[in-house]
Amino acid sequence: MSRPADTLPDVTRWQTTTFARLNQPVAKVIGEKSAKAFAALKVRTVGDLLRHVPRRYLLGTENSDLRDLPVGEEVAIIAEVADVRGPLGQEPRMRIEATLTDGSGRVTATFFGKKHHCAYWAMNLKAATRGIFVGKVSTFNGNLQLTHPTFVMFDSSGKVVGKADQAAEIAEQVTRSGLVGLYPATSKLPTWTIGATIDLVLDSIGDLSEPLPAWVLEETDLPTLQAAYTGVHRASTKEEAARALERLQFDEALALQLVMARRRADNTHLRAPVLTSRDGGLLTAFDRRLPFALTRGQLEVSSQIFDDLAREVPMQRLLQGEVGSGKTLVALRAMLAAVDSGHQAALLAPTEVLAAQHLSTIIDLLGDLGQGRVLGAPAEATQVVLLTGSQSAAERKRALFAAASGEAGIVIGTHALLADRVQFADLSLVVVDEQHRFGVEQRSALTQKAELSPHVLVMTATPIPRSVAMTVFGDLETSLLTEIPAGRSDVQTTVVDAGANPTWVERAWQRVTEEVAGGRQAFVVCSTITAAQREDVPDEMTVDEDPAPVPPVAVEDLYAELSSGALKGLSVGMLHGRMSATDKDEVMGRFAAGEIDVLVATTVIEVGVNVPNASVMVVMDADRFGISQLHQLRGRIGRGEHPGLCLLLTHARPDSPARTRLDAVAGTRDGFLLAEADLAARREGNVLGANQSGTRSTLRLIRVLEHADLIVTCRDIAAKLVADDPDATNPHLNDIVTQAELDAAGDWLERA
Repeated sequence: MSRPADTLPDVTRWQTTTFARLNQPVAKVIGEKSAKAFAALKVRTVGDLLRHVPRRYLLGTENSDLRDLPVGEEVAIIAEVADVRGPLGQEPRMRIEATLTDGSGRVTATFFGKKHHCAYWAMNLKAATRGIFVGKVSTFNGNLQLTHPTFVMFDSSGKVVGKADQAAEIAEQVTRSGLVGLYPATSKLPTWTIGATIDLVLDSIGDLSEPLPAWVLEETDLPTLQAAYTGVHRASTKEEAARALERLQFDEALALQLVMARRRADNTHLRAPVLTSRDGGLLTAFDRRLPFALTRGQLEVSSQIFDDLAREVPMQRLLQGEVGSGKTLVALRAMLAAVDSGHQAALLAPTEVLAAQHLSTIIDLLGDLGQGRVLGAPAEATQVVLLTGSQSAAERKRALFAAASGEAGIVIGTHALLADRVQFADLSLVVVDEQHRFGVEQRSALTQKAELSPHVLVMTATPIPRSVAMTVFGDLETSLLTEIPAGRSDVQTTVVDAGANPTWVERAWQRVTEEVAGGRQAFVVCSTITAAQREDVPDEMTVDEDPAPVPPVAVEDLYAELSSGALKGLSVGMLHGRMSATDKDEVMGRFAAGEIDVLVATTVIEVGVNVPNASVMVVMDADRFGISQLHQLRGRIGRGEHPGLCLLLTHARPDSPARTRLDAVAGTRDGFLLAEADLAARREGNVLGANQSGTRSTLRLIRVLEHADLIVTCRDIAAKLVADDPDATNPHLNDIVTQAELDAAGDWLERA
């Protein structure tokens, strides 16, 4: 997939000296060889390097906490030499062993070499002296060990007394400022080399002009950009370093909010068609036929949407709704208003299963009001068509003609809607479902198919914390649907320890059998399709969360096992993403019709699937899913009159992060509380999926949950800056926005 060229910022040169210097390729300053090593840290420009800040700082007169040393990682520790043993062994591989301590923990520093090497080490490593030691942590005979660490020793006042083993860079840092910055590093690029390189760059870039207006610095009490770069890398005190970091974090948050503020401002200059329903029109007929009353929340959100649609400025609204809160109904009423006004609406869904489900749901809701141009249909009826990539040529031709001719008032589709050959007669409203699975570019590609700027309604059933919404969807107004319509049942969620209690697994299948015997249906969800996939880890897992120490159950294996074993005699079906669209539709149709008792599936049933008769769900290897994903899956049951039961089977240890996630899901059905827990547990770049531009590369120094207050402050300041510069004439602010957009574009291209 390639990114449309016209969505990349058009930049031929940086407008200010500050940004021109910061956007120099780092290779021009440190050389091609060194630049290649830094590429592994996503450092490509001078600015990237200066924003690569220490994780923490050590003083030359403080010990490190040796109890927290991470095995397998490069560390820099300050410790006291408790004792020295050696030379031990025989030449040429003799050794010196020094025990390092912080007063409570201990680690052994081991050096191997010839006799004269050992004499050198013994001369520099004296008992009761202190120094900084840099190396990779390992274990030997159950004890922590540093093998051949680089070290520098201090005197009693913390001054360097000697340089050993090429540690000149560390010695220089300690001598100059008394602080040692510990940087995120790689095996080929240790922390002290990073520090020395940044020193070189700081000396080479010269004075940087301040890009922010004076009133911003005064209001926030932050240092200048020049002082921030110097302070974060050459601080004399930890307080100075912290204040410098605050400025860089502020810049990161402000850049994102400036982009969003500019988008909001740009949107006010666009013109959209005015959409209003009419008495006796399609929306009126639809509302009159509804067999139930709209919830208060649905009425309130619909009112907000209709107010937006009645304006000439295009609506840009995010509709967040709990699972089962009725978002589709709200969106459908907006689309009917568009049809009433003589225009068209398009609904973009991320998968063919979800697109087909939307088609089925909307046609069921509309009845003959969705059978436009059919003999006997009401005069106000419209046509609803589906457009997907796997349709036959004839089906696709009919759908394309219906969209281009205007016969179809509502067009539902997947990414196929974005293709160049897809044309609309008069597109006025775009509804994007599960927005986190699409990028900003894809949303724009569809809106560009309209003559006037269409109104845009973005929907998600994944609750988004406010801080994330401001960061990722900051160009959109937000509406919330938290009220569950009447008729929905409660869902009990239970974590089943499949490893410690195998009989509980048997009981799970008994519960499924009991529910089916009572006339209900069941979902069984797996994380993989085939045994060959078993080493794959779902996107929502984080790198520091190990899955349970057993291979995951695959859909194909479990389908065969249950069909001939625990669920023998029941009608068991299988559904996964590698099946053809025809086969998937056939299976889902049979399940919805009640012909299949138990559906064994992957997460293709995560959103949009509506089978009110399904009352039980068993999630295999539940520890391999994220909190939000489990919440979405659970939303597939309890959609009718029968209470739901969700069983989360896991082999995860009771004290593991994965088990904590599962307990959180079992503890509440409040999606917004779970979203906060999800965000706290994982990097926000993964929360909303990988397709949203800018959610990873542009968030290096802040986390949206931890820095929520900062994001709010920057949103307000960004709004003031844009209001003060409505014509975007400030070159410094233009460079900030361009930098943020290029960072996001680069991340998009890298993923594509």
